[in-house]
Amino acid sequence: MRATRLLFFSFVFMVVAASEGEAVGVNWGRLATHRLPPKKVVRMLVDNGFDKVKLFDADPDALAALAGTDVEVMVGIPNYMLEQLSKGHSRAADWVDENVTSWMYTDGVRIKYVAVGNEPLLHTYAGKYARATVRALKSIQKALTDAGKSHVKAVVPLNAGIYDSPGPHPVPSAGDFRPDTRDLVLEIADLLAESGAPFVVNIHPFLSAHADAHFPLDFALFAGAKNPIKDGESIYTNVLDASLDTLIWSLRKAGHAGMPVVVGETGWPTDGDKNANKKLAKAFNQGLLRHAVSGAGTPARRNSSLEVFLFSLFDEDAKSVDPGSFERHWGIFAYDGRAKYELDLSGRGEEKELASAKGVDYLQSRWCILDPEAEDLTDLPASIDYACTYSDCTALGYGSSCNHLDLHGNASYAFNMYYQVKNQESGGCIFSDLGVITEEDPSDGECRFPVMIAYTSGEGTRREMLDLAVPVVGGLWTLLFLLMRVM
Repeated sequence: MRATRLLFFSFVFMVVAASEGEAVGVNWGRLATHRLPPKKVVRMLVDNGFDKVKLFDADPDALAALAGTDVEVMVGIPNYMLEQLSKGHSRAADWVDENVTSWMYTDGVRIKYVAVGNEPLLHTYAGKYARATVRALKSIQKALTDAGKSHVKAVVPLNAGIYDSPGPHPVPSAGDFRPDTRDLVLEIADLLAESGAPFVVNIHPFLSAHADAHFPLDFALFAGAKNPIKDGESIYTNVLDASLDTLIWSLRKAGHAGMPVVVGETGWPTDGDKNANKKLAKAFNQGLLRHAVSGAGTPARRNSSLEVFLFSLFDEDAKSVDPGSFERHWGIFAYDGRAKYELDLSGRGEEKELASAKGVDYLQSRWCILDPEAEDLTDLPASIDYACTYSDCTALGYGSSCNHLDLHGNASYAFNMYYQVKNQESGGCIFSDLGVITEEDPSDGECRFPVMIAYTSGEGTRREMLDLAVPVVGGLWTLLFLLMRVM
């Protein structure tokens, strides 16, 4: 019973029921210190058959690369811009002109949606973006209509926590929007219905497994259900159907029974947690796609066709790790565009390789490691802490791919990550004279010491990220220090 209740309180999940052979979409996040050039990324999208992509902003380089392709695009408006765009029609009109209309020329960009914010009603925001979201949604849709682009729909990607199924025996038919956000969500839903836009929800089933060790993984991974849920005459054997119907019932009660639904984000990370690995990620994503293209729908909405955007395209080593170390490892591709595992995007479940990025340039094949001959390690804890503050050491965390390393391996991994982020600069491998450069790859079978790609985030962007401090994973460096004490 505890596990059943958890399905609805800590995890509400839905998915697409796409037509046979229809390609899925993918989120293209760009919070990384080194990024592939947009043209290489778009080539990957086309090579893999993605026909939809969701952006978190309206980056001109990304849009330029997408021009002339058949890929449908959802451009995003970051949360920090919502207040500005909600203060009058002229500002929204200017944004639409610059980021939508100017790109939709003949053989230009196929923009389908404008995402007004991203999960702006998250509890952690404490209502900071609440009213601005509603006003910005209204202003952007009006600006689109006035510009002759009413077929482009303004949407709001919301987190699945806005609805649940209360009571001692939660079932989908009891689903409703949560009281603390209900009024705002209903106002948003009414605006969406008025313009004919879909309801967009970001759903991350992995977070439930991360939060509770007793979470039933078989429900999330489409491996059958030992304890199915009965809701009247409906039997739910997977959390996908149960959670989708919870949302559908919530929309019904709000007077929007027929509103289309888009899954804005859903996926499974491959590192940074004991449940984050390639095997589970492949199982989740393949199960998701197989169920999606089956066309079976759910008990509450059979034979329905929705849209889904996998989360995400790449790993992003500059994302915040406040939710957990796994935040930097959601990609189905690694930072350099290498496919992490086989995945049949058609949903047929075949052993099919993804098309990796082509013609990728790397820095030289050399690494920074802890000098094996170093004797005085007094400054080592501070050196590791510094390296991991300004680079990504999440693979060293508990349950992660490099968690098995010894003292020398931990220090070497930290040193190398900093060295690579700094583009292998000569001053990037000093660390109180504890670092030394080697041309022998220190990787082992499980833990890869990367060589960074030769493209920084400053290339074609407005913001240089190499000098930004990357948040430290709480408790990780203390763990490393304790390791040093016992080695």
